[in-house]
Amino acid sequence: MDLFGTAGIRGDAVETVTPELALAVGRAAGRDGDEFVVARDGRETGPALAAAMEAGLESAGANVRRAGQLPTPALAFASQGRRGAMLTASHNPPTDNGIKLFVDGEEYDRDAERTVDRRVEADESPVAWDEWGDGERADVLDDYRAAVAEYARHHGAPLDGLRVVVDCGNGMAALATPQVLRELGAHVVTLNANVDGHFPGRESKPTPETLADLRNFVADDPDADLGIGHDGDADRIVIVDSDGEVVHEDTVVALLAAHYTEHVDAGDPVVVTTPNASGRIDERVEAAGGRVERVRLGALHEGIAAARDAGGDDTEVAFAAEPWKHVHTQFGGWIDGVTSAAVIARLVAETGGLAPLREPVTERPYRKISVSCADDAKAGTMERLASTVPEQFPDASVSTEYGVRATMPDGSWVLVRPSGTEPYVRIYAESDEVDALVTQMDRLVSKIVSEEE
Repeated sequence: MDLFGTAGIRGDAVETVTPELALAVGRAAGRDGDEFVVARDGRETGPALAAAMEAGLESAGANVRRAGQLPTPALAFASQGRRGAMLTASHNPPTDNGIKLFVDGEEYDRDAERTVDRRVEADESPVAWDEWGDGERADVLDDYRAAVAEYARHHGAPLDGLRVVVDCGNGMAALATPQVLRELGAHVVTLNANVDGHFPGRESKPTPETLADLRNFVADDPDADLGIGHDGDADRIVIVDSDGEVVHEDTVVALLAAHYTEHVDAGDPVVVTTPNASGRIDERVEAAGGRVERVRLGALHEGIAAARDAGGDDTEVAFAAEPWKHVHTQFGGWIDGVTSAAVIARLVAETGGLAPLREPVTERPYRKISVSCADDAKAGTMERLASTVPEQFPDASVSTEYGVRATMPDGSWVLVRPSGTEPYVRIYAESDEVDALVTQMDRLVSKIVSEEE
């Protein structure tokens, strides 16, 4: 079987992520530990799936702490010292749901997911009747919100009335981000702050298009300092400036990465990011005295572990991120949009606005496109690109570890990688001449794909 994608298990709740699947995954994962905390987001299918997950875990001998509705980062926080299961489809539409598994605050790695996969396929029986686990209610939210606020106080400056507009998207951010920001002294205005699994206010995925109401609200409010948009489970964050424009996701990563690199107490600070992330991140981290390591999409936790294992005594992972998703490594090992909101707000307060905070970041034009490619042609296409891209860009430094990425002497770059879920090859590029670079790579990739299919 191949249940797990880049972010746990996810799919239609009627056809794919069914109660039967949740029961089977719970029974398979329950053999990994004695205690699990279980939570869900606000989707209509969440209560039934959580009940099935709890039954599966207990029938495998694990004790369950039922935490109810939580942001995914709050469930991860609660999984420290134990294991956790989150029922969420994150930014997917309301018809979907999903399962994420955690151990001691970190998502399951590939080996752990494959073990669960094999157990589900084997359809193992419950443990003996007198070895089943038990369940009890767990209160998590207050402790999580207090911990985020306390952590954020060590970064930036007091908010002291900073006006922040938060679009919770009818999701789990409604239970955490406004409360944390108010605790830190911000004046918070909320949009779509009622939890509703139909997502009536806007689509769950926060994009420049779906955040139109937030952008217009911020632009029309002369006192608004910034806007924040979240997805359905509050692990993602989008930042909107006072003019109502979405700040590029890599710029947000770059300014956070630079801040953490400057403030970590280590001689070899490392920032972990992904192959599609902008060179502006490398520039700001290197200027702050650190270095960047890259890992495949959806595997920041694996990249953090690898950087720590490969580093010396003076190495410390200061921060980890991929677009929209940030791991505040000094706080915990999980992706956390609520903590990002708190830290970014305090950095804005410290610099007197978002504009001076992002001013040091070089923002070159960035584009990404998709080229149709059948799944069975992806391997051959990527193999040929590994040899042809260096020929196309003889002055570039070429990496083939996670796709094929060519970095030019002037800092511009282009990446080609196969989609893990759709019949496409993705092209990402950043350059002052980005259109010409994308066109050149599009022609090369399209030619190779047509010959492979």
